[in-house]
Amino acid sequence: MFPFSKGIDFQYLRNFNLIMASLHALQGVAILLLSTSFSLPVTAGYLTFDFSSQALVPSSREIFSLQIGPLVALFFFLSAAAHLIIATLWRASYEEDLKKGMNRVRWIEYALSVSVMMVAIALLVGIYELTSLIMIFALVAVMNLMGLMMEVHNQTTEKTSWLAFKIGSFAGIVPWVVVGLYFWAASAYGEGDTPTFVYWIYISIFVFFNCFAINMYLQYKRIGKWKDYIFGERVYMVLSLVAKSALAWQVFAGTLRP
Repeated sequence: MFPFSKGIDFQYLRNFNLIMASLHALQGVAILLLSTSFSLPVTAGYLTFDFSSQALVPSSREIFSLQIGPLVALFFFLSAAAHLIIATLWRASYEEDLKKGMNRVRWIEYALSVSVMMVAIALLVGIYELTSLIMIFALVAVMNLMGLMMEVHNQTTEKTSWLAFKIGSFAGIVPWVVVGLYFWAASAYGEGDTPTFVYWIYISIFVFFNCFAINMYLQYKRIGKWKDYIFGERVYMVLSLVAKSALAWQVFAGTLRP
């Protein structure tokens, strides 16, 4: 449990959440208005019988295409909705949770928006197979829901339990390893190379993802300003905005410009 800071200005936090909601929503609208209709295929893989070799061979077929602009806008709109909800409809519960060192809405929103972000990155490196995209989405969602479990579980412990943190870290690193293997395969076996802007996305967003874990670590270790849970809450908000903005506008510069 975190000591409740009696100096918390909940009106300030409400206003800060409304500002965050506006910044996310405005960027989502801007992406929709400015982007081209650039899309990438989503495929289904399966086995088929090759009569010439008399053997089962892998095959795939495009089942639909996914426009990247709306996908990028989606994670902005999910964040905007979460900030708006906790500043209005969920405000009382949000403030009570903060007193306990929790924010349930944050982790549920991350489970959706951050998972969409990772799917967008996966598509950009050439991961088109539907089942792979679903698994990437699910693993990133589990990572973030383990953040929720970390906060809920430690309501009942005298000493901080890091089990949920460790499980979440494991779940979260797997998609990055998979994406990294696609970079390696493109370099080792591909006729072309992955565009430079995708490498920058990979590096920058990976760094931001780790900053979220560092923020939680500093909170639970009560280091410096992180002794106050509310300081870490504000850091989460800023990290979310900056990470999503960095991904969105790098994707826009690389693929969505008219």
